[in-house]
Amino acid sequence: MTSRDRTLALTVILLWGVNFLAIRVGLDHLPPFFFGALRFAVIAVPVLLFIPRPAVRMRWILLYGTGFGLLQFAFLFTAMRVGMPTGLASLVLQSSAPFTVLLGALLLRERLRPLQIAGLAVAVAGMAVIGWDQFAHAALVPVLLTLAGGFSWALGNIGARRATVESPGINPLHLTLWITAVPVLPLFALSALWEGPTTGVRALAGTFSADGWPALAGLAYIVALGTVVGSGVWTYLMSRYPAGSVAPLSLLVPVVGFTAAWIFLDETPAPASLIGGAVVIAGAFAATVGAAKTAPRPDQERADSSANKTAGLPERPDIHNPKVLEPAIR
Repeated sequence: MTSRDRTLALTVILLWGVNFLAIRVGLDHLPPFFFGALRFAVIAVPVLLFIPRPAVRMRWILLYGTGFGLLQFAFLFTAMRVGMPTGLASLVLQSSAPFTVLLGALLLRERLRPLQIAGLAVAVAGMAVIGWDQFAHAALVPVLLTLAGGFSWALGNIGARRATVESPGINPLHLTLWITAVPVLPLFALSALWEGPTTGVRALAGTFSADGWPALAGLAYIVALGTVVGSGVWTYLMSRYPAGSVAPLSLLVPVVGFTAAWIFLDETPAPASLIGGAVVIAGAFAATVGAAKTAPRPDQERADSSANKTAGLPERPDIHNPKVLEPAIR
């Protein structure tokens, strides 16, 4: 991964770490399913009107939108609403990283280098240290719900990877924006069934007050920075590198999440959590360095393309033939 792309990845980590504060503020005023639906609806309406649909197969838009949008936030918001601490939520949700690596190896047949596997194992061990220190402060159900959110995020990552591999010329931001249309109606339906048909509307009306305005500020942050900027850059990175080289970077989000919760919510991390955070950083760095040689360089891609033209071969593989696609996505 280039230095520029590492900087972009670190920016996403910062935005997503602080995003948990915005989620906490929003959930203090709005029910979880309605809050999730509102978060995506604010983006989806102008997107459907003004942004052209990316030239990818609808199945990948649906997989990306269902995993990353609908399931992840339905599980995560519910978990935080029923008692999941903010800092711990930022940690457990990053189970998406090993889930993504596993799904990438099983479904996309991406090869994992030994250093990458070792780095990922170290990072997961760091997560285990933090989790061991924090699980005493969370009930089992919120933890399981957050783990389900992490697995859902991994499914969305696979959809994003397949979409960008099959259509390498698409705009990653357009893809990210279009998947926001997928969760809106299902989340509104879940809100009407589980939270009541008018509960969310009444709660939203209450945010237009002196006490409720932080929820609107949190919603604005989640929409603009957490989703449009953060997810857009994440999709760009997933389009350039194998899933196994990008996903471990999300293991750094809990470091920001714990720090933000400590500063703003007075959730003081124990020494074991700080040690675990340092281990996570070391493991995630090793995992991305180990995978760096897996992704082809742009200049090599151009050279290969020129060689194919000279030899009379197709410039791009037939992405609809699995046997031809397989080496292209490793």
